[in-house]
Amino acid sequence: MTHTVTLGDALDMTAAAPLVKELLGVRGRPVSLNASGVRRIGGQCLQVLLSAQTTWAADGQPFTIVEPSPEFTEGLALMGATDLCPISIVQD
Repeated sequence: MTHTVTLGDALDMTAAAPLVKELLGVRGRPVSLNASGVRRIGGQCLQVLLSAQTTWAADGQPFTIVEPSPEFTEGLALMGATDLCPISIVQD
């Protein structure tokens, strides 16, 4: 059974430690991160997500990001981390 983690709206420095704690609590199980409410993502939370993606891959467990908000995907693109959530960004 996949565990769903709903990401907060501000993935900033203060959100990094709670995110690590939540992800460690579901390690070893399939996880899906809902990024629909994310309005900002900072470097520390990006590091947490990249590390989690690598950890889940090493554990042989699914790690997915679903419903990414435009701000989430734009933040990933600005930080060069589009591989974390490979969705094309369409600009008007």
